[in-house]
Amino acid sequence: MTAKKITILLIPDGSRRPRQFKIPRAVLWFSFILILGFVGGLYALITDYWNVKKQMPRLAELEKKTKEQDVQLTALALKVDGMSSKMVKLKQFENQLRVMVNLEPNEDNAQLLGVGGSDPVLVDPALFREQDQRKLVRRMYRSLDNLDVDMSAQAEKLSDLCAFLKNQKTLLACTPSIWPTRGWISSRFGFRISPFTNQREFHRGLDICTREGAKIVAPADGVVVKMGRDYGYGIVLTINHKFGIETKYAHLKKILVKRGQTVKRGDVIALVGNTGRSTGPHLHYEVHLNGAAVDPLRYILN
Repeated sequence: MTAKKITILLIPDGSRRPRQFKIPRAVLWFSFILILGFVGGLYALITDYWNVKKQMPRLAELEKKTKEQDVQLTALALKVDGMSSKMVKLKQFENQLRVMVNLEPNEDNAQLLGVGGSDPVLVDPALFREQDQRKLVRRMYRSLDNLDVDMSAQAEKLSDLCAFLKNQKTLLACTPSIWPTRGWISSRFGFRISPFTNQREFHRGLDICTREGAKIVAPADGVVVKMGRDYGYGIVLTINHKFGIETKYAHLKKILVKRGQTVKRGDVIALVGNTGRSTGPHLHYEVHLNGAAVDPLRYILN
């Protein structure tokens, strides 16, 4: 069975003879389909090109935002790392304070001395570029969680240390550490020969000779608890300084404070006199710790 053909007749101008071509119908259909597919593919290509061209400004904007986000992410990573390093330094500083005030350093802090605390992935830009951003973000979240826990624990420890130092500050403020008056020591704390009986006796304070009327100052913060007259001590004044410490001042000429009055270190409280059992103007100064007389020179800072 012969294939069906289509005859194409070409008639040229002039005297030339017409030409005739016979093409199988299947070839013609195949050519038509091929041409149609080419046109369709060309149309799709042109359409995709125009769509891509339309998206170019948006793609450029997205690329710019991506670069900005990379910069911001890098800055945030560096900031997180810096906070970690500062936390380590804060722990080191806390340990230094504890050593200064004779407290045991924290066990968890002791092992961090000399450690930088940085995460290389959060610091090195090359490593940052190699890491997946999601992994980097997870690392930063983990670092921030650790910082949050460390900050809470550190705040509690520093609060305890602050309370201790505040208590120490109060103790120092209440410690009689300065001379109550200017003069020279005529009799020290301890056993001596009595100027009245010529017998060996225990002297419970410090005798400071100076002119009559010289000012006497409080050697520490405290509250006036007693004042009055005594046969042996003459005019007497007693100040309570907390922590079991009291100071006593005898042979006074005049008391310049009232009972119950709060005094600060350096406040003028009385005048040197010669009252009671005395051989001349001087201040008899005593320091009592938990009710027992102690040497005042143990507390005075030269």
